[in-house]
Amino acid sequence: MQIFKFGGASVKDAKGVKNLASVLKTTGYDKTLIVVSAMGKTTNAIETVIKSYLENKSELQSAIHEVIKFHNEILLDLFDNERHQVFSDVKAFFDELTLFFKTNKSPDYNYVYDQTIGFGEMISTIIIGHYLNDIGLKNNWLDVRHFIKTDNYYRRANVNWERTQELIASNFDSSKLNITQGFLGSDANNFTTSLGREGSDYTAAIFAYCLNANSVTIWKDVSGVLNADPRYFENAQLLHQISYTEAIELAFYGASVIHPKTLQPLQQKEIPLYVKSFLNPEANGTCVSKGKTLDPEIPCFIVKKNQILISLSSLDFSYIVEENISEIFSLLHLYKMKVDVIQNSAISFSVCVDNIYDNLEKLLQHLKAKFKVTSHNNVSLYTVRHYTDSAIKELEKDKTVLLKQLTQGTVQIVTK
Repeated sequence: MQIFKFGGASVKDAKGVKNLASVLKTTGYDKTLIVVSAMGKTTNAIETVIKSYLENKSELQSAIHEVIKFHNEILLDLFDNERHQVFSDVKAFFDELTLFFKTNKSPDYNYVYDQTIGFGEMISTIIIGHYLNDIGLKNNWLDVRHFIKTDNYYRRANVNWERTQELIASNFDSSKLNITQGFLGSDANNFTTSLGREGSDYTAAIFAYCLNANSVTIWKDVSGVLNADPRYFENAQLLHQISYTEAIELAFYGASVIHPKTLQPLQQKEIPLYVKSFLNPEANGTCVSKGKTLDPEIPCFIVKKNQILISLSSLDFSYIVEENISEIFSLLHLYKMKVDVIQNSAISFSVCVDNIYDNLEKLLQHLKAKFKVTSHNNVSLYTVRHYTDSAIKELEKDKTVLLKQLTQGTVQIVTK
């Protein structure tokens, strides 16, 4: 059993869907599960739909129409007959999306987000499933929400592993070519949940763990795991083989190629993870597996943009000790802040966070009741694994350094 995951960039248009089929023909597709993301920038487009619904309903229909138009263009490029069942299936999903906005009573953004954001995945997989069937790659379309069960922590749901294992074991036919959605699950009441942005990789790992798969392959528009994001760094190098431990470290610090949660279930069962290019499927790419990293420990650069650096100090110059730190972390948890860097001294405490849930102002007001607070918005967090002096020097050039922290093997620098 092998698991393939295709991201949005790989199926951004009809040409991408045809290339997905070509990859399957090249690599083989017996006993294969394909996990697919929304097409292109559909997730961003549906986020615009959600924003229109909550903030400016006069723009809602126009925003939905843009999503429909994008998918209709792909449909017309892939299917000659407009009476093909796929057109009805796609329309049914858009009708369901529209009906939700007409009937929903909840003002909770996170709930609304999870009930609607996954339509991109549902539509992409129904289109691809029909196309593969038409060209002779017979497949079984699965609704992932019937297999992956979670709690109701909307937008970052936690997997109920026991229930998920039961459902996959009893309902999944591993003898066929199957296709399903990434990123999604459902809670005990069958409301849709999401596993977090870029969670499709995690979906592939969940199925791999439950099915004892031979491997997971993530198909990307890059040659494999690189030592830096080529959008931000020049001369990025391919890492041919890395260990689970090193990959988890890179993912933890924000490397975008592999989702942070993906590696944990794979490591537990020693299932190898391959990251390959869908443009060159026969190339080796990167293998993440048990054992030592075979590549030399070259510096690996990771950047996270649009972070917030919060610096606290006591109002009376007293020490910031365990009691204060405990309270600070309770507030960070309360306001759902993702913490990326921590640094403290006797009378100060700094933390770099990702304001995913837009709770920054509430957090700052709460902190100001007990601390002197300063914050810097839109900062960049750079992390370098296996750093060298020259790598740090090059990174700091022409930047204002707000925070710098070195540990064995890793340096983190916050810049403005």
